[in-house]
Amino acid sequence: MNLRINILFMALSFIMTSNVSGQTSHNVDVTVTGLSNDTVYLANYYGSKLYYSDTTVADTDGHFTFKGKAFNECGKYAVVLPGPVFFDIMLVNEPMEFRTTKSNPQGDMVVIQSEENIVFYDYLSYLNTKREERSPHDAILNDSMSSPLQIEIAKNAMVLMNSEVIEYQDAIIDDPRDYLFGKYLGMLRDPKIPNAPDHIDDTRLWNYLWYRSHYWDRVDFSDPRMVRDGSFHQMVERWWGQVIPPDPDTLFYEAKKLLTQVKGNDDMFKYILHHMTFESESSKVMCMDKVFVELVNEYYITGQVKWLNDEQLKKIIDRAEALKYSICGNVAHDITLPGLDGTTWESLHDIDARYTVMVVWESTCGHCKKEMPILQRVYEEWHDKGLEIYAIGNDFEPDPWIEYLETTNYMDWTHVSDNPQINAQDSAVKLINAGITDLQSLNFRTTFDVFSTPKLFLLNENKEILAKQIGALQLAEMLYRLDGIEPPHPEFFLSEEAIEKLRKLEQQEGASNKSQVGHK
Repeated sequence: MNLRINILFMALSFIMTSNVSGQTSHNVDVTVTGLSNDTVYLANYYGSKLYYSDTTVADTDGHFTFKGKAFNECGKYAVVLPGPVFFDIMLVNEPMEFRTTKSNPQGDMVVIQSEENIVFYDYLSYLNTKREERSPHDAILNDSMSSPLQIEIAKNAMVLMNSEVIEYQDAIIDDPRDYLFGKYLGMLRDPKIPNAPDHIDDTRLWNYLWYRSHYWDRVDFSDPRMVRDGSFHQMVERWWGQVIPPDPDTLFYEAKKLLTQVKGNDDMFKYILHHMTFESESSKVMCMDKVFVELVNEYYITGQVKWLNDEQLKKIIDRAEALKYSICGNVAHDITLPGLDGTTWESLHDIDARYTVMVVWESTCGHCKKEMPILQRVYEEWHDKGLEIYAIGNDFEPDPWIEYLETTNYMDWTHVSDNPQINAQDSAVKLINAGITDLQSLNFRTTFDVFSTPKLFLLNENKEILAKQIGALQLAEMLYRLDGIEPPHPEFFLSEEAIEKLRKLEQQEGASNKSQVGHK
């Protein structure tokens, strides 16, 4: 069981525990040979990580006791010894007594009392035996000198051993005594997909939909102890990152459905919601912040997240508020800013085009200077098909911005900027009161969550955001695919200078390869 351990001294801020009345808790009695007056810790798993929950001092004989936990706090725990070294236990509501050594705590473990932990440690011992049995077969398979017969025998032996392990696991999972460890093992096992009905043409799609609908069958949603093991984290992580397609609307729909299923199990509800909130806000997948905003609106603003303090809650809500204008599918806020002459005000929504690219850029930004020539090539290719560009200069001084544009061929675009002289405090108020522009336009960096440049948005004819945070080449590919056309090679959109550099590089690589061949 190769779980990555990350022991922290602070508990997660969103963990909330409560005592369950009517439950009997049993202390954990441990004797470790080699300990004497040493401090030891009890740490609980929460997902795949460990968090300290208790501490005590062993006596001169290496004996110590940890106070038992209420049912909802039970789960997989680790006893952390000086070193640090640790051994795992299943903390459940039954008498528990252990004896081991400091030098090899998990290997020398003797479970004196605890039916649950006898099952757990018997399984660990069984796995070690199977690893030893497998070792010579692995050696044969990794040896290039092995004969085909040896390889076949080794593979067959490993298939047999795998089936034996599965059979052993099944016995624990299906045991009527309902072991907690059995539930953890069950979460690591994929549901077995049945054969598709005869009338199904697309069996792959049917298999996927069946798997998706039965993915959570192996989890007891009523048991709060499920979150206290890395197997639950693996399930959540895989479901979010692989099982559900990376489409914001689908993800949010499935998230709501799952959270409705687990409602009543506070620990599970918190774990799943926290994971989805963090992953959607920090995701590098385009438009995934839409899920974050919808989760905040659905659960955080409505008062369903009671484990955060006011400051933490406000931070999350404020972040969602900052993203609301740049969510995919929403109509982009109308930006009205002065053009190159500093007096003519240009509105984003006044642009009548099938597609509008809104790009925030800087004349002093090196990456912008690489992207802009490609964007110009896209413009040249797609302008006659209904593409316009609304370019917002992010320069805080107008002169470098204007001077740079005068040296380029980008003048057919609509160029605007928040000239600081126009956006001065007194001017801003006058302009807003006069109805010339608004605060969101003058604060476009905040409105569109601009922390770096260039930042591109693709809008449709209704100014709905189709895509964002894409490069110019991605933009080109997307435009072709929106029209149902296979995109050309990316080189098509590169500048002549860039193409020449690529050709020289290819020639150099070709000459180098020929030289190496001749040398041989």
